[in-house]
Parts: sequence; C-alpha cells; structure tokens
Amino acid sequence: MKNKKYIIFDMDGTLIDSSKLLANTINYVRQNLALPKMEDKVILEAINDPSVNAPIFFYESEYFEEFHQEFFQEYYQENYKKDAQLYDGIKELIEKLSRTHKLSIATNAYKKSTSSILFSLGIEHYFDIVVCADEVKEAKPAPDMINLITNFYEDSLDNFVLVGDSEKDLESAQNANIDSILVEWGFSSHNNSVNSVSELTNLLYS
Repeated sequence: MKNKKYIIFDMDGTLIDSSKLLANTINYVRQNLALPKMEDKVILEAINDPSVNAPIFFYESEYFEEFHQEFFQEYYQENYKKDAQLYDGIKELIEKLSRTHKLSIATNAYKKSTSSILFSLGIEHYFDIVVCADEVKEAKPAPDMINLITNFYEDSLDNFVLVGDSEKDLESAQNANIDSILVEWGFSSHNNSVNSVSELTNLLYS
C-alpha cells in the first residue's frame, strides 16, 4: 500500500469510537417517536449492514424525515463531547500520515454532526476534504462520496485507498474502483481485516 498517495477514512467505527453516542442518539429519536428502546448491539450492527433499510428499521418510516434529523441533532449536539473519543493511536496515525499522504473523510454522518465532532476532537485540520451523507445523492455503499473525493484530487484511482470498518465501506470502494482496507476495532467483525492501529500503519507504509 505504500504507493497510495490518498487515504480516505470512514469516520464512525474507524477513527472515532462513537458507538455509545450513536446508539443513545437513535434511541432518543425512537423515544420521541414513541417507539421502544433498541439494544445498542442491534443498532450498531444495523448501521453498517448494507441490506438494512435504515429509516424503516430505526424509525418505522419509509424515508428519513426532517423531524428525525431534528431529534437526532438535538441529542447529538448535547452529548458528542462526552460520548465519543478517538480510538487509541488514531491521532498519532493521522499526524504521521498527514506528513506523507493526502487525507480525507467519507462518512454517512451528516455535515453538522461531523463538523462538530471533528472540531471537538481537534483533528479537522488533517483532512483536505470531508464528504458527508447530506452532500451526495446516495450515501455509502454507493460510490458518490468516493467519486467526489477522487475528482477533488484529480489523480489516478490506483493512488487511492479507503480505510473503513464496514461492508458499506468495502462496497463503496469497490463501486468507485479503488482499493480498501477493513479494520476490526469498529462496529463490525470481518475476516482478513486489520486488527490494530500499528498493523494499519505498517500496511500503509509497506
């Protein structure tokens, strides 16, 4: 992977351990919809499952409605500082990579919540471009986010790699014709994945 000049990161489950935050936020929305609480494990598994229709699964709605997002942001903005943190070794990794690579983020989170959490954790300045779900027609596993980023840099697709924790990330990279690396410390479990930040560091430099 040492020939890769551009590293595209997923955010939740890859850079940031936001498992508690996301589960609590979705359950807050459900509470406001008079729906029963879901177990955290069920929520986190569904978030990264490409076969799950998210609005139906989480909110029993055919589409995400504006009031869903309003409830979501209400809880998220009040709690992201205490309920989310960088995975161990991630800040050191992106500091190192920023000296030798171009870094970006492709996340299925919305722009407002993404900006808030990146600034809170002090890592926003490492990334040239951050693309969120509400900035594209289709979120991951569609290739729209990746295409925006590769077009931004205007370089060969061979020079890009996506680092993520889910099947959605893998499929998005495949659909955009770039390579990918799956990590094991996020919300999903995989075969042939990277198990530690040190292993990921070695892979990106070898």
